[in-house]
Amino acid sequence: MMKKLSLLFIVFISTLSFAQTEDALVFFEAKDPATVSAALANPITILTQPALNRKNAQGIVIDARDVPLNETYKAAIDAATGISVLAKSKWMNAVYVRGTETNINNLLNLTFVTDVEFADKTLNRPTAGREFTPNKFEIENQSRPIYNYGSATNQTEMINVDYLHENDYIGEDIIVAFMDNGYPNVLSNPAYADLRNEGRLLGWYDFVARVENPNGTGSHGANTFSDAAGFLDGQFVGTAPGASYYLYVTEDDNSETPAEEAYWVEALERADSLGVYVTNTSLGYQAFDNSSFDHNYTDLDGLTTIAARGSNAGFDKGMINVTSAGNQGNDFGKVATPADAHGSFTIGAVDANENYVSFSSRGPNAAGVIKPDVMAKGLDAAIVSQNGNVTTASGTSFSSPITAGAVASLWSAVPHLKNDVVMQTIRESADRFNNPTDQYGYGIPNFGDALDALLLLGVEDQLQTNNFALYPNPVTTQINISFPAAAENAEFALYNVLGEKILQTNINTLKNSVDVSGLSSGMYIASITSNYKTTSYKIIKE
Repeated sequence: MMKKLSLLFIVFISTLSFAQTEDALVFFEAKDPATVSAALANPITILTQPALNRKNAQGIVIDARDVPLNETYKAAIDAATGISVLAKSKWMNAVYVRGTETNINNLLNLTFVTDVEFADKTLNRPTAGREFTPNKFEIENQSRPIYNYGSATNQTEMINVDYLHENDYIGEDIIVAFMDNGYPNVLSNPAYADLRNEGRLLGWYDFVARVENPNGTGSHGANTFSDAAGFLDGQFVGTAPGASYYLYVTEDDNSETPAEEAYWVEALERADSLGVYVTNTSLGYQAFDNSSFDHNYTDLDGLTTIAARGSNAGFDKGMINVTSAGNQGNDFGKVATPADAHGSFTIGAVDANENYVSFSSRGPNAAGVIKPDVMAKGLDAAIVSQNGNVTTASGTSFSSPITAGAVASLWSAVPHLKNDVVMQTIRESADRFNNPTDQYGYGIPNFGDALDALLLLGVEDQLQTNNFALYPNPVTTQINISFPAAAENAEFALYNVLGEKILQTNINTLKNSVDVSGLSSGMYIASITSNYKTTSYKIIKE
């Protein structure tokens, strides 16, 4: 009897200990100024040359967030009683830990720990997480390649990616990173033979198991990856067959916890440091094994979750983070995270006839931001399986990489243009841009139209490095003004064809757009004055 009671007691204690286990972000004090200064003075010590090239081309500032966090601090946290460090983030200057509530709170006694943010929000202090800097808003090269898209024809032509490929924009010199649960057989799958042979499969890492292995815990990543990178002559062509790729495992199929959001942010930071332009995330988080960690709708405001904060920082650093909207249209309904983030380019799902599919999660996010951004095929999308067979699969998991590859191919035409310009041009090419909805967002994009618009803007950008540039033109609702390096403030005026001034406002590098939605269609003259110099532009209002 005593033996049985002892066994019951042990089981009870074990269960109780499990119930008390919590997850949390632990924030560090500001990085050492001397370390930061030394790193920023010689940024090649913290970033690769491709990363520096990408940032320089776009004018992206290298700052303290790019400097690695203090590894001594991380080691001290890992050595603390009852604490396991699962992930780290230089952008957030924090580590993601697991332990009891008491042991995690005890970390606040360490002089370098400034705050703790529990995944179970009921345990948090009002100031939890405020240390993070606020968000500011995924072949062979040929000349004019002609592809037989095979089973991928419908999903490719729907968003006019074939137009990009016909003009030899296939993602060349653009690096894409995939975040998913695993990519089994990627080193032998015939769909990636060209990718491997040409040295464009740049590397892989499993952030969950902490090993350099692409296999992970599932094959979902192998399927999503094919929609951007796959190539089987005459059978299947992904949307960025000429891009280069990193493969990261951030999803653990054995459990569902916010730790996976932290793994994802760490992978995003790795991607940025390696010069990645585009990321694809066919993952979303809202409900967890421990319901205390669940995100409710108010959490999905694009700023609050770990993943949203990471996506916003990644966007701020110059990447386009393409993210599936989620498949909760028939239950939770709304987009999860990181799809809610302002810095995510969120993709919903339509069928072969461009009709909304009911499983596709809807917007807006809790802050009212339009989500999804755009749509692509997600019902019966063509994929290449982990065994090299062409088949179909459904979900926004596939509309996302179809779009991510399209973004990479588009950006390869104008790699010097900033991410926000590329994203906004894609939105404006979509068929519902002037009438967005909760189901479709801005609708189905036309990457051919986006290419034409960006090539024109790119020419203007290169020819007018010392002048302002206005886009889009023709304009429907809002005109944006790109500032030259020598100007920070300007006066914007708009005149009708009779020479009458109808609008005047001050603009600057942060407030650089003007609402013209209320104007009648026709021609106008825009005048921009800065540094005692005035330049005029002809504007067409549609």
